[in-house]
Amino acid sequence: MTVNQILNAKGKNVYSVRSTTTVYDALKVMGEKNIGAILIIDGSELKGILSERDYARKIVLKDKSSKETLVDEIMESTVFTVKLSDNLENCMELMSTKRIRHLPVLENEIVVGIISISDVVKAIIELQKDTINHLNSYISQ
Repeated sequence: MTVNQILNAKGKNVYSVRSTTTVYDALKVMGEKNIGAILIIDGSELKGILSERDYARKIVLKDKSSKETLVDEIMESTVFTVKLSDNLENCMELMSTKRIRHLPVLENEIVVGIISISDVVKAIIELQKDTINHLNSYISQ
């Protein structure tokens, strides 16, 4: 299974804010969209990613104000990405080794989607169910 197949099933919605957005406003968007991370995109260029974990560690624990701090001050600017053609195993390995939960999907350097660890796990479970059903029908014949 590929990243493209996951996005076709879940949708290709991409939620983003600019790097000059306040952390508070970014969190509002995350809350409205019920997402755990938001991409930071200026123009069409992916600049970073902001997660709930970034907020907790870089704002709350450092006693900063989310209404005064800009996203670019706390976002993770090293963003690991995948392509539509990448397979689940590559995504899982990347998420595991880099200890990340979200992977933006790029096509021709443009963000076309984002997948989470949850999306990858769900897809793997579905593949395993299909394999089990196939094996059961093979054994039953």
